Amino acid sequence: MNKKLSILLLGLLFCFGFAGAQEVQKSDLQQRAEAADGIGTSRYLYIRAFEDYAGKGQLKQGVECAVKATALYYKENYYKEAFDLLRRVDQTINAANQPSSTKAALHYLATKERLQMYIKLRKTASAQDQLNILEGLANASGDENVKNDLLYNKAVYYYTFGQNAQGNAVFKEMAGKLTAQKEYDKVDAVYQTLIANGRRSNNANLVAQSYSSYIVWKDSVAALKRADETGALKQQIADNEAAIAEKDSSLAARRWIIVGLSILAVGLAAVLAIGAVVLLRFIVLTRKQKKLIQEANENNALKAKFISNISAQLDPTLQKLDSRQPEVQALQSFSHHVQVLSEVEGRDAAEVELEDTQVAQFCEGLADQIRSRVKGSVTLAVNAPKLGAKINKEYVSHILLHLLTNATECTPEGGKISLEYKKRGAHSHQFLVTNTGEHIPEEKRQDIFKPFTEIRDLTKGDGLGLPICKQMALKMNGDLSIDPEYTKGTRFILDLHV
Repeated sequence: MNKKLSILLLGLLFCFGFAGAQEVQKSDLQQRAEAADGIGTSRYLYIRAFEDYAGKGQLKQGVECAVKATALYYKENYYKEAFDLLRRVDQTINAANQPSSTKAALHYLATKERLQMYIKLRKTASAQDQLNILEGLANASGDENVKNDLLYNKAVYYYTFGQNAQGNAVFKEMAGKLTAQKEYDKVDAVYQTLIANGRRSNNANLVAQSYSSYIVWKDSVAALKRADETGALKQQIADNEAAIAEKDSSLAARRWIIVGLSILAVGLAAVLAIGAVVLLRFIVLTRKQKKLIQEANENNALKAKFISNISAQLDPTLQKLDSRQPEVQALQSFSHHVQVLSEVEGRDAAEVELEDTQVAQFCEGLADQIRSRVKGSVTLAVNAPKLGAKINKEYVSHILLHLLTNATECTPEGGKISLEYKKRGAHSHQFLVTNTGEHIPEEKRQDIFKPFTEIRDLTKGDGLGLPICKQMALKMNGDLSIDPEYTKGTRFILDLHV
């Protein structure tokens, strides 16, 4: 996921995250950290606030500041520094003279942040280990708010890694506890927060499962609310009748009051009925829209599978034709590209393995493969430092060779082609392919990455090369785009995040 899942938990704190804690005066360092403009400055001040609080024995405030500094570390992909800071936090907690239950609650805060990092890194096993540790700490803390927070983190973990049945069960337990306490607004806020942050983190599975659970809960709680309101209304009528009997024995007075209350009851019932009708229409409309979206996704999947099957069946026949004919070559190439696109789209991102690669040697090897296609007066340059990087060589090679090959065809005499590598952070890097050929207009930049957007003469290309490259980039937790600021030709940027 591109967004940090820790945002999910920050948005949830008002629901049940340590809700019983008393307001504590913030130190000057903490206030400066919260007001700082830059991430680096804010992170530095939070760490100093942690050390200052720990020195004064205010361990809970110190741990909270350290957790915020950790989030700012891995926001810029500095995971090593983030893990090191959390280890310091655990050591500080262990050394403190505090009850074991208090220490467990503080360790829970640090371990929860560690869980968010492993979820963001898509390390299922490590995330599961942290979740098991969280459960032990929650039980040891004896704090019901911490146990509720644990249920939420379990749901996030299960939905993130596709374990929908477990996620639904945990979320149902959490919503059930709050619903039993008639804290409907808190449950609604939990669902809204989970759905909104799932959208911000591009976690489609989390959004779908949360939304499905939310609709089911909304249906059930509507009936509970109506029952509560009806019960309250009945109680109100009973109380008023008792008060009338005690204060005024006059039958006429009681009759008028009862009539008035009856009118009120009828009015409230009418309002509830209208509200129920509106809610029912909304639910029906929402379900219809959800069903249409589901059917559209299923149809797209079936279309892709159908096209792939057709391509596979046509391939043996195409191989028997005279491949010297341009039309036959075009059909064979199109059939192959369709199969490749289908395989890449159907591949799980977790299956894309990375390996250590020497970048300079790797880039020079790619340049050598296309050097014979470069026009005589065109300059081909490679600018890659002697660094190591973890990449999927199969996908990266395919993407860069396709871009370089296109560049050799588009670059005029006397032009330049370059392949560059830039390290953008501890776990982020880029490959850039630039040529001084024709500039791609802004209105066409998005469509060139979409397959089947126009009817083509297959002998002049099927238009699937860049869509295949785009899908490969996405499967590597990256992206392929055109640099809009480069106007002397075209520059493609392959962003990769380990």
